[in-house]
Amino acid sequence: MRAELSTQFSVPGVRVAAGAAGIRYRERDDLVLMELALGTQTAAVFTQNAFCAAPVTLARQHLSAASPRYLLINSGNANAGTGARGLTDALASCSLVAGQAGCEANQVLPFSTGVIGEDLPVARIGAALPHLFEGLRADAWEAAARAIMTTDTRPKLVQRQFELNGRRATLVGMAKGAGMICPNMATMLAFVATDLAIAEGPLRASLNAAVAGSFNAISIDGDTSTNDACVAAATGALGNPLLDDLDPDALAIWQQALSDLCLELATNIVRDGEGATKLVRVAVREAATSAEARLVAETIAHSPLVKTALFAGDPNWGRILAAVGRAGVAGLDIERVRIWLDDVRIVAGGGRDPEYREEQGARVMAQDAFKIEVHLGRGEAELTMLTCDLSYDYVRINAEYRS
Repeated sequence: MRAELSTQFSVPGVRVAAGAAGIRYRERDDLVLMELALGTQTAAVFTQNAFCAAPVTLARQHLSAASPRYLLINSGNANAGTGARGLTDALASCSLVAGQAGCEANQVLPFSTGVIGEDLPVARIGAALPHLFEGLRADAWEAAARAIMTTDTRPKLVQRQFELNGRRATLVGMAKGAGMICPNMATMLAFVATDLAIAEGPLRASLNAAVAGSFNAISIDGDTSTNDACVAAATGALGNPLLDDLDPDALAIWQQALSDLCLELATNIVRDGEGATKLVRVAVREAATSAEARLVAETIAHSPLVKTALFAGDPNWGRILAAVGRAGVAGLDIERVRIWLDDVRIVAGGGRDPEYREEQGARVMAQDAFKIEVHLGRGEAELTMLTCDLSYDYVRINAEYRS
């Protein structure tokens, strides 16, 4: 299966609109409405932060109770840390959508992103909704991708078309996120839609697998947000026979397309990391277990000392070595550990590789994208994470976030 890229962003069975509600930003869109056709199957993955935002709590409840017809997304205000009023406001927003759409409030899923601890301006959302309903159309994905941005510098929007059982299927995804990015999940919202008909169980399983290798395998600053969510919707408008566990070959094609799209969106998030100048793949191989590989990869990817060295282009390999050593791998034999920067081996035999020269490392780290590869010499498990550098601009952006 070879998925084709496209710049025509639309999915049969989905209509989208973006508008300005003045929630926090002025003179820009900050509210999105997505309409899903009747019969659409929907699955979602949410943040694991214990202080999950009101819209996360409500979206979980609504998703378990009814089939969603609308998604309501606002930027500029997270509606998190807002207590009982936050839930009341999130439900009020859903009720406003339902009142105009002629559906039940639990058929609306709310999503918010922005500043934590401020009450959601429900009246402004209500005032903007008539314009959004009037503006619903199939090809408004780009406007929506811009409207959900916060500190992002550019929208994240990807479309693919691929062949499945003789039919040409469409898959579109948009995401936002640039800071407070860490697995389980990253500070991000992502919305993916396809015209395939897929059974609920396989859709949920495929989304979980795609998220594990993409949005849950990135780190910008090691912080996990209160509002993270990734939603997948399958409208069935393609008219294909229902995709289920009885067709593993077709499911594998779908899984590959979904995973590839989510990984591209996740990569775009890291490339657009707040103040980021480098995209770095941290690949851990020869681990005893997948959990061990993740432990080492996350320790490197989250390390402020490693990340500041990345920003400086400083091949300070001791920081990477130290991160591996403090990751908590029981019984680690440092004599078996090898570390590379791209194709330059920097560590072997428990210390600096005898053939390594610092100018080689400096050459690799001068690039805007490269790989840190660690072999633990313990088994066959492996995992790759995406991370970036930590720059002066990251501090400035976050110091000024509420200014």
